[in-house]
Amino acid sequence: MNERVEAQDALAEIFSRRMKTGAIGTAAVTRRIEADAAERAALAEAFGLQAIASLAGSFTLSSAASAAGVIEAVLELTAQVTQICVVSLEPFEANIAESARLRFIPATVLREDSDIAELDPETLEGPDELPYSGDVIDLGAALAEQLALALDPYPRKPGAELPAGTSNAAANPFAVLAARKQLPANDPE
Repeated sequence: MNERVEAQDALAEIFSRRMKTGAIGTAAVTRRIEADAAERAALAEAFGLQAIASLAGSFTLSSAASAAGVIEAVLELTAQVTQICVVSLEPFEANIAESARLRFIPATVLREDSDIAELDPETLEGPDELPYSGDVIDLGAALAEQLALALDPYPRKPGAELPAGTSNAAANPFAVLAARKQLPANDPE
């Protein structure tokens, strides 16, 4: 858990939008946040991107009736980023639109060995649990973390293809055997 808190603290230094938990009741509250140009540039550098043209998130937040201090949220994230294609090494723009379920949990309650809660039986996915301290949650750090999770680790520009003459045949261990089978046999005389 300490690594998770440290990562969130690092993101909060770049992009922070704090909200008091007292402003969130059982009735849903919606907050929309957007990163400014300096924050987008710092996040692009942190995530190894060429640029982030836009980053916004709409959070629908409510207090969990089942647990004290737990804030449940649904995030609708939209972003436009410039990534480098792993095939052509050319920059290209990618639009990201993601939905995520989040749970802000007091750091004193959240433990690494805690049970996994509320998994969807079909996908085995549950809400992402984010620790917070005191009576403040950071929507900016949560949005930045969800953007990092939504990024394609191997971005490929639409229509990008490997250069002619490049093949994956060598990657197949049976290609060597097939090549040997086609060679003429050396007959000793």
